[in-house]
Amino acid sequence: MSGNSKLRRQWLRWRFHLSALLVLIPLGFMPHYFHEAKLDRGLRGLGEREIGAVQVGPWTARMAEWEVGEPEDEGRAGFVKAFTLAFCDSCYPQVKAAYLRIGQPRSLRAAGGLFAGARHQQFAEVTIPPRVTPADELWLTVEGWDGAVHQAQIPLDKASPSLVAWLEKTRSNR
Repeated sequence: MSGNSKLRRQWLRWRFHLSALLVLIPLGFMPHYFHEAKLDRGLRGLGEREIGAVQVGPWTARMAEWEVGEPEDEGRAGFVKAFTLAFCDSCYPQVKAAYLRIGQPRSLRAAGGLFAGARHQQFAEVTIPPRVTPADELWLTVEGWDGAVHQAQIPLDKASPSLVAWLEKTRSNR
């Protein structure tokens, strides 16, 4: 009986310490949480390499290459490259959708990858066509709630120098 009560006393004494430890463990992860929360609010930038401001009709957007480097191989879909976009605060309520693709779209139905995500950082993946050249352009297509469609072109060498270098490397290997 005394062994059981001694064990109980130790448990009661260390229960407090375990409770404090359970409170302190999440506090260790708080800096990482706040660092990631800045990303959602656009306070940490858009990506690894900012492209800069792009004027699309009456709207202004900031664009960035999400990760500098070669495009990712998505298997059957081919190679893709991720880009991010953020419209100005006054522009955002007027924009219905934004799309991104390499080469001029034939219609709004073929406008490319749809930007989606948080207000201050939207993501789109662009499929790299097999016959793309370093001289091609990214086309940003923006549709407003009023039905207006505006487009802007961004040269590939300005949008993603790493993609152009990858294209030149793969062309020389053929």
